[in-house]
Amino acid sequence: MILLNFSHPLTPPQLAQLEALTGAAVERVIAAPAQFDHDRPFVPQVQALLAQIPLTAQEWQVTPLLIVPPALNFITAVLLAELHGRMGYFPAIARLRPVANSLPPHFEVAEVINLQAVREQARTRRHNVPGPSQMPGT
Repeated sequence: MILLNFSHPLTPPQLAQLEALTGAAVERVIAAPAQFDHDRPFVPQVQALLAQIPLTAQEWQVTPLLIVPPALNFITAVLLAELHGRMGYFPAIARLRPVANSLPPHFEVAEVINLQAVREQARTRRHNVPGPSQMPGT
């Protein structure tokens, strides 16, 4: 799989954790740190960031990708929308967490989240939500 890293560089132990969690070898890491200008709109900055990724339109759709999202939530939200448009589905993401009491601070892989599976499971709950006329007190 190809790892698209929009965050800090990953260490060999972190890459090994990702391989163990996914059961797939990381064949290539593409680093694309997300350093954005807060005074400019984020959508064109995300588009410019992704334009730097050396993948063809076909590769976006068929290559196994794992995403390490940027730390800033607004960039991540726009990035995931743009990736879904290019890929046709939501990618899996890696969540890192700080290691308790580590000096200097460092991070470990907490989990890999399959966003497409989250979406598909959420769709099953779409029809189970009560409508306004079925809400208590209405």
